[in-house]
Amino acid sequence: MFIWTALGTISVTVIVYYIWAFQYWKRRNLPFLQPQIPFGNVPNPFTCKEHMGITMQKVYKEMKKRKWKHGGVYQLTTPIYVVVDLDFVKNIMAKDFEYFGDRGTYYNEKDDPVSAHLFAMAGSKWKNLRTKLTPSFTPGKIKAMFQILLECEAKLQEKMLLEYNKKQPINIKDVLNCFTIEIIVSCVFGLACKTDKDETSPFKMYGEHLFSSASFVKIVFASTCPDLARRLGVRLTPKAASDFFLQVAQKCVAYRENNNRGHNDFLQLLVDMKNNNVLTLEQIAAQIFVFFLAGFETSANLTTFVLYELSKNQDIQEKARAEIETVLIKSGGKITYESLQDLKFVSQIIDESMRKYPPLLQIPRKCVQNYKVPGEDVIIEKGTCVVIPVLAIHYDEEYYPNPEKFDPERFTEENKKLRHQYSHIPFGEGPRICIAKRFGMLNVKLGLVSLLKHYKFTVDARTMEPLRMIVNSFVTAAEGDIWLNVEKI
Repeated sequence: MFIWTALGTISVTVIVYYIWAFQYWKRRNLPFLQPQIPFGNVPNPFTCKEHMGITMQKVYKEMKKRKWKHGGVYQLTTPIYVVVDLDFVKNIMAKDFEYFGDRGTYYNEKDDPVSAHLFAMAGSKWKNLRTKLTPSFTPGKIKAMFQILLECEAKLQEKMLLEYNKKQPINIKDVLNCFTIEIIVSCVFGLACKTDKDETSPFKMYGEHLFSSASFVKIVFASTCPDLARRLGVRLTPKAASDFFLQVAQKCVAYRENNNRGHNDFLQLLVDMKNNNVLTLEQIAAQIFVFFLAGFETSANLTTFVLYELSKNQDIQEKARAEIETVLIKSGGKITYESLQDLKFVSQIIDESMRKYPPLLQIPRKCVQNYKVPGEDVIIEKGTCVVIPVLAIHYDEEYYPNPEKFDPERFTEENKKLRHQYSHIPFGEGPRICIAKRFGMLNVKLGLVSLLKHYKFTVDARTMEPLRMIVNSFVTAAEGDIWLNVEKI
């Protein structure tokens, strides 16, 4: 009898707490979508079959249908502030950045040291590190590494020819994984990776599996209850991967310090910061880790999506190839840093691909001090989680009519001027815009030029269509492999 009484009391207490928690946005005069016990406005994390970015797209559509500029939802009992109006998006990401300077991304520096990286860091730690790292990604620094990129491009050609000679459809993501890892490991660490010949390379292994390794339940728990997750020692990075990158950092740093050899790369800047007592070895490992993973996943996936869309749209593929041929004639048939900058239509193709497949389907922010929403009787409290629904904005018919259609003409200079600046935010905007955006886009463009000037692509029947995104991947990635038929030109 006592047990049933206790269970009844607990159940009533939980329900009362939910009812009180679900009144949060009402108490703050913000319109909100009606939540359901126990998961609020998000799917059951144990059975969820869609990415959270898709969920937020549905939220955005419902709010926009009701003509809301912003609104509230709940993830379990955690209130989430969702931004709809693009002027509000601009305020949060740039104009009023001092109120929303943190991402609110979970990290656990004690139990998972490589998780304490630039993407996740907050406050003055982030600001100081960002200031120190920014000089590594200027156009001049990137151009100085271009010869290394060309050496990686030659290996891409070798890998592609090897796959082509098998006379079978090609898993294009696998080819691009090798290319992207070669670039990052060469330019960041000054190492030779040889993923085109070594399928067991740990860089390749960790690069392909890390972003989908954490369970959706663990991700939801860590993001909803970060303090409790830290106390429980929750880590989103597998220990083997964390140990590997710590060892790589230790060996690379020790080699450079012991041999007194400087390099013009990302790692050298981190080594110099360590010697000036700005960073510890663990913090260096964390920056190496995020640069490797973010660069690998975004570049390889984006190039894969571009080639998939070009395979579906042969007229656009031919127009891109014609532009490449015309531009390369001016440089004697050679790919140069300058020739890549002249590829305007290819740039439009990349922009349209990032519209359809943004690297992050949603961008998180955290309110760091009470914020009065301009023109509204609403105050966003310190500590509130904020979501900018990137995918939803990119598929909004107000900005992109017929959004499912792949149309690079949306990104001519004339058409871009007709839209709100914040209607296309694949890498974020404002002070926390992706620090390596230029470097990543150069890699994508180089890979596309290398492949399109030698090969014609069509979609093979093995590719699962329509494409679906991996539910628990931090970045946008397709379920299953994308197989392309390849014809040599």
